[in-house]
Amino acid sequence: MHSEDFLSAARVCARLLRNPRVAAEWAEPSALREFSVGGLAGHLAFQILALPAILEAPLPPEPAIGLLDHYSRVEWIGADLDADINVRIRAGGDEAAADGPKALADRVDAAITGLAATLPTESTERPVRIPFWGPWSLTLDDLLVTRLMELAVHADDLAVSVGLPTPRFGESIVDTVLGLLTRLSARRHGAVAVMRALSRAERAPKKINAF
Repeated sequence: MHSEDFLSAARVCARLLRNPRVAAEWAEPSALREFSVGGLAGHLAFQILALPAILEAPLPPEPAIGLLDHYSRVEWIGADLDADINVRIRAGGDEAAADGPKALADRVDAAITGLAATLPTESTERPVRIPFWGPWSLTLDDLLVTRLMELAVHADDLAVSVGLPTPRFGESIVDTVLGLLTRLSARRHGAVAVMRALSRAERAPKKINAF
């Protein structure tokens, strides 16, 4: 189960959110188009803040789908910057950040404290749903894999935005995130393209981005 890795990654991101550089550049543009630093910080924090309510919600009635099936259904992959789904994502980040950097960091710390007590007691196979996605569920363990990827990727985005080194995550977290991104990249570009990119510079394709 990925609960301990999630808590570890969440604590790394919580420290980043409290870095003075983040607060100093809160209203400035981030490395992601149309996201302010504060909005991006809010989006990063959401990956943690959403989890308590997800765990407290009634069990969804439908069976959980597979992890890659989830990424076949989400609307944001391949969507234009001004598509409704991306507008809603940015608005959600802005809403989370509305009370400023200290308030956001305090909320994240409180959420992590609560999750440290409850998350390890949950069944890895219980279905969970985020209403924002759509009418489907994942197992809790697969949900945590998706959140680990979001935390790692957006921690890099936020650090780059304010001129900080990218935070370092534990080896098992990196393995999980790279494993997911590699599988998504191979689905998008083909296994041969990914194999060549990782092993044969002379035949490497120009792109193997997962999204």
